[in-house]
Amino acid sequence: MQNKTGKLLNFLLVVFLLVGLLFLGLWRDILPARADNTNSLEEQVLSIIRAHPEAIIESVQNYQRQQEAQQKAMQKAVVQQMQVNPQAFIRDSPIQGAEDGQNVLFMFSDFQCPFCSLARETVKEFMAKYGDRVTLVYKNLPLSIHPQALNAAVAAYAAGQQGKFWQYYDGLFANQEDLGEELYQELAEDLNLDLEQFDRDRNRSQAQDAIAEDIQLARSLLIQGTPFFAFNGEALSGAVDLKTLETVFAKESKE
Repeated sequence: MQNKTGKLLNFLLVVFLLVGLLFLGLWRDILPARADNTNSLEEQVLSIIRAHPEAIIESVQNYQRQQEAQQKAMQKAVVQQMQVNPQAFIRDSPIQGAEDGQNVLFMFSDFQCPFCSLARETVKEFMAKYGDRVTLVYKNLPLSIHPQALNAAVAAYAAGQQGKFWQYYDGLFANQEDLGEELYQELAEDLNLDLEQFDRDRNRSQAQDAIAEDIQLARSLLIQGTPFFAFNGEALSGAVDLKTLETVFAKESKE
């Protein structure tokens, strides 16, 4: 999810810059050769803005379109790299399904995100049908607006060190409303994890490093929220439905 405050500040900055450019561009045509000394520069600028609001709106819209096009191009370039050389991006992330890595579904998710919980059900259904030909890769993207997202990701990482990531993953999403230390310990006990090792792994720097690596990849993809999928050269945002995943798979799948 994007930082709304930061985006608003950037937007206002762009508006002020465009107003300045507009003022400079129209100065000679609109302002009189000799401005009345009684009129302030501020009043003159405001008069230009009032006379040409459509120019400012159009400039802002053009700027936004250019930014969006650039971001999409950058995102597409990374997604295509992930398709060409998936192993370079999978690294030590949890995987399930096919082991050949020919059709790789990267899923960026947050354990406290309700839309990720919905996406989990769709992905589960998709993998039940195509798991013999698709490799599912889990990538962490804990959002700052979710206070337990990072702690849950660390706990899942620790469970993964004992070969129980996907079971722990299911437990976290099944109990999303109860995320917290009590649940983390309870799930570890239910999965018969070595509790001392579980706690050691949660407190090791490797856990934070692995999650930070996922977050860095998410930033290179310019991901604005969760869930997000990179699948066979396609970028998919939000809780996509089964038909969408099947369409991308049918279009791009490698036999």
